[in-house]
Amino acid sequence: MKLIASLLMSAALAVTAVSALAEGATAKPDPAKGQATYGTTCAACHGADGNSMIPVNPTLAQQFPEYLAKQLREFKDGKRVDAVMQGMASTLDEEAILNVAAWLGTQKARQGFAKDKTLLATGERLYRGGAQDRGIAACAGCHSPNGAGVPAQFPRLSGQHAEYTAKQLADFRSGTRANSTIMHDEVKYLTDHEVQALADYIAGLR
Repeated sequence: MKLIASLLMSAALAVTAVSALAEGATAKPDPAKGQATYGTTCAACHGADGNSMIPVNPTLAQQFPEYLAKQLREFKDGKRVDAVMQGMASTLDEEAILNVAAWLGTQKARQGFAKDKTLLATGERLYRGGAQDRGIAACAGCHSPNGAGVPAQFPRLSGQHAEYTAKQLADFRSGTRANSTIMHDEVKYLTDHEVQALADYIAGLR
């Protein structure tokens, strides 16, 4: 009888544990909690509403939550390298990551603008048509013609700071940013001039 009781107790505990895991797995992100976490952890660098006022720091407002969560996880585990972001992401557990990403997805991104008219023609040509002689595909094919992106694999680019975008393109090109093989392969033959032109053109997309 003691053996049967023990087995029944173990089975009950196992069911409870599985139910708790299932509930945790299906729990929806809480944007309100995400806003609170964002305010104490992220706002100083990325703006109170996710619209960064610092050109080297990306605007995060209106970005796909799935993409943001992926980046935070990869900063946390070192797949994407940045000393500041790795330190910040290390303070977030999975629930906080999902909550912050969900809240940022509800925020409205401000419109940006291109600053250098001499770069526009080159930037537009590459973004919309690529450079087939070097195997560079059109950016619009993955990130959409207006830079809105394609959930959830290809991020929104519209209005992003040119300074930030240029650095990411250069880092993908060099392999310094190594968390996207697709991006490395697509930009590895871009010149410095083309990187700047693309970044400036993307800033003005809407």
